[in-house]
Amino acid sequence: MPFSLPRALRRPLHAAGALVLVLGLLAGCTSLETQQRRWIFQPAATTWWAGQGATEGMQDVWIDFDSAETGQPARLHGLWLPQAKADAPVLLYLHGARWDVTGSAGRVRRMHALGFSVLAVDYRGFGKTSRELPSETMAYEDAQAAWRWLAERHPQAQRYVFGHSLGGAIAVDLASRVVDESGLIVEGSFTSIPEVFAQMRWGWLPLGPLITQRFDAHAKIDRVGSPLLVVHGSEDRLIPPALGRALYERAASPKRWVLVEGGSHHNTNAVGQSAYREAIRELFGLGT
Repeated sequence: MPFSLPRALRRPLHAAGALVLVLGLLAGCTSLETQQRRWIFQPAATTWWAGQGATEGMQDVWIDFDSAETGQPARLHGLWLPQAKADAPVLLYLHGARWDVTGSAGRVRRMHALGFSVLAVDYRGFGKTSRELPSETMAYEDAQAAWRWLAERHPQAQRYVFGHSLGGAIAVDLASRVVDESGLIVEGSFTSIPEVFAQMRWGWLPLGPLITQRFDAHAKIDRVGSPLLVVHGSEDRLIPPALGRALYERAASPKRWVLVEGGSHHNTNAVGQSAYREAIRELFGLGT
C-alpha cells in the first residue's frame, strides 16, 4: 500500500510532534531515530481492509538471507504471481509504508495484467516477515535480498523494479546498486524525506538536519543505468507531483514522465492503466 509519510507525520509533526522531535534530541539520538522509523514506516502485521480473497492465486514465498545490518539471519515473506508464459518479464514490487503486501494486492494484479510476473515482498516489520522495527538501511537490504531471489530463479528473464511511494525510494536505491535490471518504475514517489517534510504545514521548522531516515532518492537517481518511468497523480495530496517531477528531471535518459490526470496517491495505478500500458510499451518495448 502507499507510503503514508504525510499521513504519518501530519499529526506527529504539528506542534506537539515537532516538540517531540526537538525534545528527542535532548533525550538522545537513539530514541529520536527510533521514533522516526516508527513514524515513517508505521509497520503493520495485517491489512484488515484488504478483504478475503485479496491474494487468491498468489503464491507465498520465503526469502532467507544473512543480514549484515543486524548480524542475524533474516526471512522475508513475499507473494508471487506468475505469468503463464515462461519468458514473461519479471517485476519486483516494493510497497510503501503502513500496510503489508496484502494491501498492495490490487496494484500487484494490475502490474500482472500489464504482462509482468510479479514478486511483492514485505520488509522486516511488515506482514508475515519478522517483527523487527524497520529502518532505511534494513529496507534497502531486504530489497537486495528479494532481487537476488529473482535473479537466481529467473536468470534469463528481463527483470524490472517497481516502487510505490516510500517503496519508490527503496526501488531507486536498489536500481542504483545493481546492473542487471531492465528498467525502473516509480509511482507517487519523492526526492527525499526532508523535502517531503518541507512541503508540509510545519515544513518551515529547521528539522531537516535531524532527519536520519532520509531516503535520498534524488542523490541516487542519476546512478540508475536503465530506462526510468516516473508516474504521479495530478491530485496526489500526500506527495506533491512536483517532487516526482524533480526526481524525473535529475535522472538520465532514457526516461518518461507520466502525470495521470485525476490520480490520487492511492488510485493513480488504477486510473492510469492505459497510460501505464502505453509508457511501458514505448519505453521498455513490452506488450507490443
